[in-house]
Amino acid sequence: MSETIHIEIAYALQHEQILLKREAVSGITAEQAIRDSGLLEKHPEIDLSKNKIGIFGKLAKLDTVLRDRDRIEIYRPLIADPKEVRKKRAEEGKVMKKGGGDVAGAGDE
Repeated sequence: MSETIHIEIAYALQHEQILLKREAVSGITAEQAIRDSGLLEKHPEIDLSKNKIGIFGKLAKLDTVLRDRDRIEIYRPLIADPKEVRKKRAEEGKVMKKGGGDVAGAGDE
């Protein structure tokens, strides 16, 4: 008799998070679990040859054998480069700080 494990499969869209809880046969790979979940049919934008996956936030390969209580996460491509976003935010912050200089010295006289 095959042992059963409990797994979760997570996929986050911009305004929705999908979390599927499943029972699977011990020895199943991440790819098999994703394919068996039906998620690829409901979300054809997922391409396992391009989308990276992880288990609990750590990158994993499709042939990773799952353990009981593993959570597989399917990652989407980033919309914006995080470095560019931080750089832009820092530039905007510098502009705001320059504008607030008069307020601090207003009551010094």
